[in-house]
Amino acid sequence: MIRAFPGSSAAQNEPVIRICSKCGALLLDDAENCSFCAVEAAENRRHPAAPEPVPVPAGAPADPPEPEWRREVSRRLEQYRARRGYSRPHDAQSGLPFQHASAAPVIEELELELRDRPRALKSPSRTRLPERVDICVQPELNFSSSPEDRARPQTALVPVASLGERRWAAFLDALFLALTCAGFLGLFHSLGGRLTFAKTDALVYLTVAYLFYSLYFFLFTVLAGATPGMQLVGLTVVRLDGSLPDSRQLLWRTFGYLLSGATLLLGFVWAFWDEDRFTWQDRMSQTYVTAAAPLAELHAVEVPAGRRR
Repeated sequence: MIRAFPGSSAAQNEPVIRICSKCGALLLDDAENCSFCAVEAAENRRHPAAPEPVPVPAGAPADPPEPEWRREVSRRLEQYRARRGYSRPHDAQSGLPFQHASAAPVIEELELELRDRPRALKSPSRTRLPERVDICVQPELNFSSSPEDRARPQTALVPVASLGERRWAAFLDALFLALTCAGFLGLFHSLGGRLTFAKTDALVYLTVAYLFYSLYFFLFTVLAGATPGMQLVGLTVVRLDGSLPDSRQLLWRTFGYLLSGATLLLGFVWAFWDEDRFTWQDRMSQTYVTAAAPLAELHAVEVPAGRRR
């Protein structure tokens, strides 16, 4: 033990740290013996532990002497593990008994049984053939029609009348309309009526003239099948197949005349740009004007046997 010597200076009379030479523990000032060594002696008397001999091979270099405090810590750790009942006191941490040693054969038997058991056959997956799915976002418009409903002549025996022939027919119809309007104006003046040229009167004159125009084409188209100008030139209204039209088609043709007149005769002028030289009334009614005889009249005429082809 380390002690302070008497007769030392004031700086040397400070508290002196005493350390046990056996175990290296700190000693109190008034204690003469080490308390840890006393406890160790008592435990050795109660639980004597004989150190196990460690075989040292011959010729091996001797290890350096281990410090006393390390041997003391190791010995107390072994005693502590012995009191706790650890089976392997030399391990840093004892293993945890998750399973008993007797369960190993059972586990091996189960593994062999599962390995030998035949596996369940998986049902063969049905191979699905690729299917084509058409998603129509916008329905297609079928502009194709049957040969009977095509908006063009279907036979060369009944061709479309030329623009010159139809122009003469239109001129005659316009002349007849002008004479009709002049006759009604003369009758109106003879009955005491007066004609003025104000803006309102001009609108009334145009409305009356359009009414005469509508009645003229309605009566002669529906009842006679052609206007007087067309009849004088030798024109006839036929269907696309060359036969005579029915009443429904004649009504549609009359509506086409009214629409063409309401647009300042634009429906008549349309024939200059049409590929088949059709006007609006021709397209609406699926009819056209021709200078040839209709097919119904051609079939009614008897042709000699020598001239048939």
